[in-house]
Amino acid sequence: MKNILIVEDEPDIQELLCTYLREAGYGTAAAGDGVEALGLFRARTFDLVLLDIMLPKIDGFGVCELIRRQSQVPILMLTALEGEEQQLRGFGLDIDDYVTKPFSMPVLLEKIRVILRRSGGTEEGARLCYRDLVMDLDAREVFAGGRALELTAREFELLRTFLSAPGRVFTREMLLARLWGYDFFGDERVVDSHIKNLRHKLGRDYIETVRGVGYRAAKETH
Repeated sequence: MKNILIVEDEPDIQELLCTYLREAGYGTAAAGDGVEALGLFRARTFDLVLLDIMLPKIDGFGVCELIRRQSQVPILMLTALEGEEQQLRGFGLDIDDYVTKPFSMPVLLEKIRVILRRSGGTEEGARLCYRDLVMDLDAREVFAGGRALELTAREFELLRTFLSAPGRVFTREMLLARLWGYDFFGDERVVDSHIKNLRHKLGRDYIETVRGVGYRAAKETH
């Protein structure tokens, strides 16, 4: 299992990132300021650092500079700051990539995968199995009864969300936060549309509607 240090001072975003990355198969540790982040980094081994720029005590640029004095661990910066100057400053400190807030969770996850592959930190094989569905998380392939399915990135992440926690009900708001980004503004019914398309491709109704609440994959009984 690959371990990611999440450095984010906004509690809601920190919790969202931790939950999402754990469900994607990563180990996580979280810090809310630059000093705490450096303490965790020195005490443990991480495969990637997800680093916000606007932090208390020591900002993300300062944390990055201090990490680079002792390690070439991949660093992916989160920022609400736009503009060439900020990005060039980060790249000058040898970061690996930027993600601008508000960000899409599937895009963030894909950037993490790419960075880990590029750095030689290949991920361990991971699969989710549910009834006759098999999800190969590394290859991003889905099979239903041995039949390969062609899913969009968002459909893949929707299915992964449900199969990671059979029986758990996800509201539209939860799904929007996970897959569209925590600052999504728009019609919540976009979730319904994607689930309808996903159900059509699956060929069977693996995803249940919980009336008035949301959606779930039924918990399997043995």
